[in-house]
Formats: sequence, C-alpha cells, structure tokens
Amino acid sequence: MRRKGTRSTPRHRLPAASAAIVAAATSLTALAGTAAAEQAPATGARPGDVVSAEPSAYRLPPGFPTPTDAWKIHYRSTDATGRPDVVSGTVIVPQDGRTGTRPVLTYAVGTVGMGDQCAPSAAFPKGDPVNSPLLNQALLRGWAVAVTDYQGLGTPGDHTYLVGRAEGTAVLDAARAAERLPQAQKTGVTASSPVAVMGYSQGGQASGWAAELARSYAPDLHVKGVAAGGVPADLLSGTSGSGGGSTFGLELMTAIGHDAAYPELNLDKYLNDDGRALVAKLRDSCVVEASLETMGKNLDDLTVSDPLKAPDWIERLKQDRLGDHAPAYPVYLWHGTADQIVSYGIGEQLRTDWCSRGATVQWRSYPLADHMGAAVLGAGTALDWLAARLADDPAQGNCG
Repeated sequence: MRRKGTRSTPRHRLPAASAAIVAAATSLTALAGTAAAEQAPATGARPGDVVSAEPSAYRLPPGFPTPTDAWKIHYRSTDATGRPDVVSGTVIVPQDGRTGTRPVLTYAVGTVGMGDQCAPSAAFPKGDPVNSPLLNQALLRGWAVAVTDYQGLGTPGDHTYLVGRAEGTAVLDAARAAERLPQAQKTGVTASSPVAVMGYSQGGQASGWAAELARSYAPDLHVKGVAAGGVPADLLSGTSGSGGGSTFGLELMTAIGHDAAYPELNLDKYLNDDGRALVAKLRDSCVVEASLETMGKNLDDLTVSDPLKAPDWIERLKQDRLGDHAPAYPVYLWHGTADQIVSYGIGEQLRTDWCSRGATVQWRSYPLADHMGAAVLGAGTALDWLAARLADDPAQGNCG
C-alpha cells in the first residue's frame, strides 16, 4: 500500500459541514494502469486531455459482469490554485450498439477515504456496492458515465478532500476526457454529447462547484443540468463538538485534504505525536476504517493549537463556500430535513443564494430524512430530472 504523504492535522473540530459524509460512503449502498505521475503539461496540453487509458471493468456487486466497456484513464485537470495536475478516473459505456451522439453523465462520488485503494477506479472492477447500483441506472438509459477519482486519490499525493475548486475541475475534466477518449468516441461519446453532472454529499459539493465553474472553466462542454444532494456548501457553518463522534475521521480527512491543496497551512505544526500517528493511518485508510480508527478520539488530545483560529486556515475554508456565483445551468438540489451530517439549513441557504442570483433551481426537501435516507430517497428522482434536461425539456425551478 503506497504511503500518501508525510503531512498532518488540527485541534477544535473542523466544521460539522466539513464532516460531510460518512453516510456518503454508505448512503448510496441502499440504492439499488498505467500510473501517471503529476507532471508539467506537454506543449499544447489542455485540461481534459487524456494522458493514458487502459481497459478496465465495471461490475455489479459482488463482481457480476455487465454489458459495458470500461477504461481507467489519467487525464489533465487543474488544482485549487490554478496549477495543472493529473487525475485518474473511469469511463464506462454500455454495449448497446449505439453510434449516434450519446449523453455523458459525469458523476462525483461521496467519501470513500484517502488511500489509493479506495478510489472508484479501483472499486469498479470488483463491484462497487455504493455507487454501482445508481450508475447502472444511467447506463441502462444509454448514457456514458465518467467518474473522477478526484485529485490525489489514485494518483501521487494526498487526496484534496473537500477542497471544492479542485473537485469541481476534476468533475468537469472527467467529462472532457470521456469525450476525447478515442475508444469512447467510437460509441458516440463526442464533443457534441450533452452532459449531466451529479453527486451527493462530498459529490454534491463537487457537483455544486462544477455548476459554478462550468461556464468559465469548461465552456466547451454542453452541460444541460446539475443534480446535487446533501451539499456541504459552507465548511465554516459550525462545529460539531470536541471529539468521539462518527464524523471525527472525516474532519481529520478535511484537514489533510486542505493541507494537500495548500501546503503553506502546515498542519504538522498543530499536531502532537499521537496526532501525527493517527493522521498517518488515515492517509492510507478507506472511510469505514478511518471511522473506526478515530472512534472515541478527541482532537484536544491530538493537537497543540487550534488551526481554526488561524487567519490562513479560516480564509482557505471560506474559499470552499458555494453560493456566491449563479450556475449557468438548471440545478436540482435535494436535502433531508433531519440530516445529521450536513445540516438542512446549509442546503436551504445554498438554494436561497443561487435563487437570489437568478439561477434556475429545483429544490426538494425530504421530511424526517437523515443524510443516508435523503440519498436513497432522492437519487432516482434526481436522475429522472437529469434525463429530462438531456432531452431538452425546459426546467422551471421553484425559487418563487
């Protein structure tokens, strides 16, 4: 197992909204290479260009084959500071004989962990119980599916967990890479393909960032609509206590992710020896293991000072906030009123912010649904809504 890095983590809890997601690793469960090192781009290289591609497989759990073709890809993207990077992912196309222009769903997964073995591209050949049931519904509709691993998950370096801008560009560039993959082009995936974006929890944050960035960052994509649920739209919305809960590991992962994106934050200086040892484990852990490793731990016992009182930390977490820019495309937002991971008020505020800026937003709440419950209840409806957008049916929204 490859060690992801040598950096570290914080003190008072990172925000509850930044916890965003133990449910995301389990939430959709109920729904029914070539290693490319990061490098400077070649002359003329563009975000979304394919660096490498190799045959892979997309199976349903527990490993049943499907009538699809799949490729693990490495493709060019852009990190949170605007620098070029290389991200891995998967492109999946149904074997349905279609050669006309085929829609593309670029899908952002919820939290899987920080170790490379947790990446979606590593899970699909075995049968991913979390994401495969939903993705199979898209494939049965004849859509191609592009799934990013996100920066640093499946590639060198730490995963930039919950760093919104890096997630958004990775999601958009996965769609571009699918359109530029010669093997997929033979099946109708082209630069003319209509594109849908979807994700829940961490994936909802990634999809929200894709929605805000697409007009300026990827104007070449024919984005038709974005569906995002359980969105951790504001990582500084509040704190969840001092330790011991099921979200504690997610908060440490958030710290590691921001340290990876912004090394000047220097998380290591906030940790004591116990904190450094725990963070080293999280760097190579998947989400369930991370939750077990951190259960009962208290951040005050792991750190020497609080990064959330440091202006540079506060500023970087502020930069992950969604809602300051109106998406140029229709958006479907959904949230459970009893969400214990990302509070319902955060979802309502995102809806308010986007509506006030003139976006077309279809909002749906699920009374009494927690984080996992809303994922289960809302994903199918969100997929139907995206299908209508891909068919060019007008979106009305319910901002009024």
